[in-house]
Amino acid sequence: MIKLVGKNYRTFMLTGLLCFGLLNNALADRLVLGDFSGDSLDGWQPKSFSSETDYRLLLLDQTLVLQAISENAASGLFKKQRIDLLKTPFINWRWRIENRLSLRDEHSKPGDDYAARVYAVVDGGLAFWRTKAINYVWAGSSPKGSVWPNAFAGNNAIMMALRTTEDATGTWFIEKRNLLEDLRQHVDKDIRYIDAVAVMTDTDNGKGKVTAYYGDIFLSKD
Repeated sequence: MIKLVGKNYRTFMLTGLLCFGLLNNALADRLVLGDFSGDSLDGWQPKSFSSETDYRLLLLDQTLVLQAISENAASGLFKKQRIDLLKTPFINWRWRIENRLSLRDEHSKPGDDYAARVYAVVDGGLAFWRTKAINYVWAGSSPKGSVWPNAFAGNNAIMMALRTTEDATGTWFIEKRNLLEDLRQHVDKDIRYIDAVAVMTDTDNGKGKVTAYYGDIFLSKD
């Protein structure tokens, strides 16, 4: 047993307090919303638009992830939480798809299907028509980096193609976006808060089938 006395004890305590403070700061700079690797879906709720996409946690590459299998279905998982983007403006996640959907015009209602999407929602409250969202999508026909209004919701839901047919299937891709900047540039220049984050794999319009995987989702300071 090591006995600490005098100056050694004070040094030990100061070092411990410093490490504890650094850990607290690191935790404050990172807000985990989807702790899938921790075997948790706490706070995530289903929302169906047309039949049910099958979401479940499973082990892939020795890590728990969220699997989504959609066959002629469109439903998502939502995590409601009000978040101040001035504190944590960056959204981070990883994802992969196992197969591609047939090529369709994603700007049209018949083509509004995506193998994978992660999106943030600004709730309009009772004025539901003011609800807005930005969707980061794995596009099938739109060029990478392109931005367009959703075929059903118009400018209230902006689509942004982060991955496309240029990107390999069966491969993990890590994403990091300045969500605050994207929202202010493409949705509303005065946005500060979001009220929910969601994932969705949908195939209802094109009657297709696709499998996708989502890793942990978190907000960060930088």
